[in-house]
Amino acid sequence: MVRVTEFGDVVRFDVATDIAGRGRYWTTCYLVGSTLIDTGCAHAAPEFVRVLAGRPIDRILLTHCHEDHIGGTGAVRRDRGDIPVHAHPGCAEVLADPRRKQPLHPYRRVMWGWPLPAPAHPVVEGDVIDAPPFRFQALYMPGHSIDHLCFLEPDRRWLFSGDLYVGGKDRALRNDGHVWDIIASLRRAAGLSLATLFPGSARVPDDPHGALAGKIAYYEDLGGRVVDLRRKGRSIGAITRLVCGGPMPIEFVTLGHYSRRNLVRSFLEDPTRFPTPALP
Repeated sequence: MVRVTEFGDVVRFDVATDIAGRGRYWTTCYLVGSTLIDTGCAHAAPEFVRVLAGRPIDRILLTHCHEDHIGGTGAVRRDRGDIPVHAHPGCAEVLADPRRKQPLHPYRRVMWGWPLPAPAHPVVEGDVIDAPPFRFQALYMPGHSIDHLCFLEPDRRWLFSGDLYVGGKDRALRNDGHVWDIIASLRRAAGLSLATLFPGSARVPDDPHGALAGKIAYYEDLGGRVVDLRRKGRSIGAITRLVCGGPMPIEFVTLGHYSRRNLVRSFLEDPTRFPTPALP
C-alpha cells in the first residue's frame, strides 16, 4: 500500500504492507528531484515500483539497514537499470546479503519481508552526493541503529531524518537500539539550521526545532526518572511499569524484540551521560 503527498519539490511516499485491505507499520520514503531516499519494505515493493513509474530516479540514498527502509531497493534497481545506491558501510554490507547479514525475526518477515540483495556505495560522515539542482550531505546519527545516516540538503535546509526522529512519545525500543546515542543525535540535529524536517515515519512537523526539542526533553525526562529509580534500588521490572506504563501488544507480537524493558535497560547502560537528580 502506497500513499503519495507532495511538499513542493519533495514527493513523500508512505509505504506499508497491505493486510486485509489496511496498511500496517508505515515507512516513509522521499523523492527529491531524481533522488529516492529509502525504499520501503519488500512486501510493498511491486506497488511502490508501479507508483514510481514515470518519475525520474537516478540514485537511491538509504538512511539505515532495517528491512522496512531498504526492502524495495532491489526491485527499484531492477526496474530502473541498476541505478547507484548510497548507504553507510554497515548498511551496504547488509544489503549485499540481507538473509545472511540480517536474519529476520518471524514478525519482521510477516510485516515487511526479505529485501533483495543489491550493491551499494559506502557513504560516511560528511560525504556529499551531488544531484543537481540538489545536494545531500551525509550526517552520521546513530542510536536507532548503528549505521544510521541522516541526509541534509544544506541550501534548502531540509533534513531527511530516517528513523532518528519519529513522532509521539516512545515507550519501547528495539533490543539493538541505544537511547543515549539517539539523544545525542537528536541534539546534533536540533543544532542544525533547518527549514523542514522530513521524518522516516510520522507527519512532517510544522516547527522542526520545536519537534526536536520536544523529543529531546521527553527522552531526558524519562531517562532521569529511570536512573533515579534505579539508584533508589528499584528493579528493572518495577521501573518499566512505573515509567513506561502497562504492556504493549507489540511486545508480544515481537517476542520482546521491541519492548518497554529494552528502553529501560538502554537508559541504564550509561547513566553518566545524563545529569540525574541527586539521591535524597
